[in-house]
Amino acid sequence: MTHNHPYHLVNFSPWPLTGSLGTCFMMIGLSSWFTSFNFNILIQLGLSIIALTMYQWWRDITRESTFQGLHSLKVNLNMRWGMILFIVSEVLFFFSFFWSFFHSSLSPNVELGCHWPPNNIISFNPFHIPLLNTLILLMSGISVTWAHHSIIENKKFSSFWSLATTIFLGVYFTSLQAIEYLEAPFSIADSIYGASFFVATGFHGLHVIIGTLFLMINLIRLKMSHLSQTHHFGFEAAAWYWHFVDVVWIFLYTFMYWWAN
Repeated sequence: MTHNHPYHLVNFSPWPLTGSLGTCFMMIGLSSWFTSFNFNILIQLGLSIIALTMYQWWRDITRESTFQGLHSLKVNLNMRWGMILFIVSEVLFFFSFFWSFFHSSLSPNVELGCHWPPNNIISFNPFHIPLLNTLILLMSGISVTWAHHSIIENKKFSSFWSLATTIFLGVYFTSLQAIEYLEAPFSIADSIYGASFFVATGFHGLHVIIGTLFLMINLIRLKMSHLSQTHHFGFEAAAWYWHFVDVVWIFLYTFMYWWAN
């Protein structure tokens, strides 16, 4: 079927419905877990449905863009604007956490002992794991930029290994973050300090995991020659997202680790 317009009118898809059902099951299971501390079957069912939905939805989008040629210049432009607006919404999302943090830290109330960090809270040393994680993310920003330029210059070997390096650094960062959480001298229940710290850094850690998965998919597509010099927006979107994650961490390290001490 031919069209006299440059837009992509997508076919009916079951994946939004299955993704919503998976999210519903997962959230119900998480609510139960938070109250009864029982990692129940609903969480596992929800995660399984979400994983299958992600695979099949990404498969469809890859087919539409790479093999069917449905992502025209106009569609590509609209996707770029969509990704930009999504990142703007993420900026506002983290802005709310920083607002809460500064509201409590710049004028700590009497319940906190009029002191920040609150009395009896032992905060992290910013020059141990946090500084190492900062260096790791900064290096990952360099390697993902290297991968981008290698794709543009059609250097498949360097683009593959630079992207693989970025993924390794993302996994390394997450591992160190998990170790830091396990050894933390305070918890999310320790006043607004613990809540602000773990919610902000925890959501950032979740974004690192999502960004790492995003880059892994692009590594697979790069290996299968789906990305070319002029057709690689999927990678560009992942790179933009990764740079956003890097910038957010710099602010987290500067204010929640270093300045707060």
